[in-house]
Amino acid sequence: MFSLHLDTAVSWRGGQNQVLLTVRGLCGRGDRAALVAHPDGELRRRAEGLEVVPLAPRSEVDLRAAWRLSRVIRTLAPDIVHAHDPHALAMAALARSLSRGLSVPLVAARRVDFHLSRNAFSRWKYQQLDMMIAASEAIRRMMIGDGFPADRIVTVHEGIEVARVADAPPVDLHKTLWLPAGAPIVGHVGALVAHKGQRHLIEAAPLVLRQVPDARFVIVGEGELRESLERQIHHLGIDTHVFLTGFRPDVPGVLKGFDLFVMCSTTEGLGTSVLDAMACGLAVVGTNAGGIPESVADGETGLIVSTHDHRALAAAIVRLLQDSALRARMGAAGRARAGQRFSVERMVAETADVYRQLLSGRVAPRAPSPPRPADSPGL
Repeated sequence: MFSLHLDTAVSWRGGQNQVLLTVRGLCGRGDRAALVAHPDGELRRRAEGLEVVPLAPRSEVDLRAAWRLSRVIRTLAPDIVHAHDPHALAMAALARSLSRGLSVPLVAARRVDFHLSRNAFSRWKYQQLDMMIAASEAIRRMMIGDGFPADRIVTVHEGIEVARVADAPPVDLHKTLWLPAGAPIVGHVGALVAHKGQRHLIEAAPLVLRQVPDARFVIVGEGELRESLERQIHHLGIDTHVFLTGFRPDVPGVLKGFDLFVMCSTTEGLGTSVLDAMACGLAVVGTNAGGIPESVADGETGLIVSTHDHRALAAAIVRLLQDSALRARMGAAGRARAGQRFSVERMVAETADVYRQLLSGRVAPRAPSPPRPADSPGL
């Protein structure tokens, strides 16, 4: 079985890591898998040893890129085309429509719990899909609620390299960040963008410090909100307790320097950072956004609180910081849960099963339809 995977991102985030894990995993099973990636993207740079075609659209409706992709598909003749982001889906849908007789099944990944755009072009491109793979049940339910056919969407939870994460050498954050010896570290990993909710964690920090004065907060990641978050930290007078480290390439090791992990998102497809934290044996405080409650078992591997509620977030953090035995039990349960339910091997096997169902005819492929004009770009 030969699958062709498309990703148009330049940056490196969780979605691109999932693409790379999927392609490498399929190749490791003995299947052929190739990657179409942005010529200047981080994904292409990291795809050493893989079959890679450099190509990306300049916009959502890039007919030249779509025509080039149709030529790539005809030349390589894959059994399945798998688009991993909305622009990749648009390019693939246009490629099929622009080239008569190009009927290869089209699959798309959906990793965000954002509603589908209702503009004409967005509706058209999703109508071309033979199957959507949702990263969580929360996403699947949202897509069905938005009108996507229930018989053409399946949940495949994202996966992580559990052993690699667990075996990563720990980073001594007390030494690296000059923190007081023994100070408990509350950690977060995520791009500094609005839906990751770091401002709520920062808002919770003073409440935590009233009861756990020596606690420190370490936020790993880079993004457009860095300056805003720095101003918030300074305004609250907690500059010596909250640290923004920026991007770090050694995240698994950094996780092992945390005493507790917090996922404070307001929307979240599933949250692979949570899975990494669990694989490192960390208890997790998470919000009830998207698929987070599917990864974090409330009361078993961590605590779930409502989104946008910094007081509840602070209370959950304090509870776990003050109860080391509970924190250790939840961390151990999280490590076991990550290995049993969220391994990359399981994710790749379930993805391959979706391909086989399409190719066996158990899901009838859709006939491509002519493209409709775009009102505006959309998800």
